[in-house]
Amino acid sequence: MTRLLLASRNAKKLRELRQVVADAGIIGLEIVGLDEVPHFAELPEDAPTFEGNALIKARQGYEQTGLPCLADDSGICVDALNGMPGVLSARWSGVHGDDPANTALLLAQTSDVPDQRRGAEFVSACALVHGAGAAGETTVRGTWRGSLLRESHGDGGFGYDPVFLPEGSERTAAELTPEEKNAVSHRARALAQLVEPLRELAARVPE
Repeated sequence: MTRLLLASRNAKKLRELRQVVADAGIIGLEIVGLDEVPHFAELPEDAPTFEGNALIKARQGYEQTGLPCLADDSGICVDALNGMPGVLSARWSGVHGDDPANTALLLAQTSDVPDQRRGAEFVSACALVHGAGAAGETTVRGTWRGSLLRESHGDGGFGYDPVFLPEGSERTAAELTPEEKNAVSHRARALAQLVEPLRELAARVPE
């Protein structure tokens, strides 16, 4: 059994990542989160890109534990705000992880944007680090297009899910079941590109 570290303390994100990996049918991986790693010292996520922040977390996880590490950095990019909040999504209001405050500020900032210009997309960059140097790193990106609503609908998901209406859907991301969201989300699309590298990890003989 190969141990895989998911570099997240966000319980909902961790559960979502675990489910996506499980749905891919990958066996032979024991998945652990940061809360299961004692004395883990987290570095600031200060890169200007999603990929950069994902690599910071994944490299750090691998270096501190010696375990293959999968990390995700994600956020919402609003067309009318030139792609912001982007990498600042989780702390847009100034307090990291305050979903209601972040969402309220974003809606206030876009209150005068007409419906036809409220395009947005969720972006997820996933980094898998399982060795030193470029040969031990893989980074992928998934996107989920939709539009930004003017008020929240639904109480599922997390973050900006209640105000994000995916293309072709009549329900927000927060109104989808976990199974529906995991089949089409930005994170699922990114992780789908890592299925083969994860299979290869699962097939390794533990040292």
